[in-house]
Amino acid sequence: MERRILTAKELGALVRETRKSQDFTQYDLAGITGVGRRFISDLENGKETAQLGKVLHIVSSLGIVMTASHKWK
Repeated sequence: MERRILTAKELGALVRETRKSQDFTQYDLAGITGVGRRFISDLENGKETAQLGKVLHIVSSLGIVMTASHKWK
């Protein structure tokens, strides 16, 4: 399924949905990715200042593939 993500809140919602669909708790995902549970919570709640490297690692660990494009062609 393809989804357009435009905000931190939308990305957080996708991370939460994907985590839950894989039957992971926030603690499980934190352990798998090596980040704190609080970071997972902040990401899922759309915190805009989350560290990009950690976010990309979490997204990849969940099997989410991200692509980017520019809207001006």
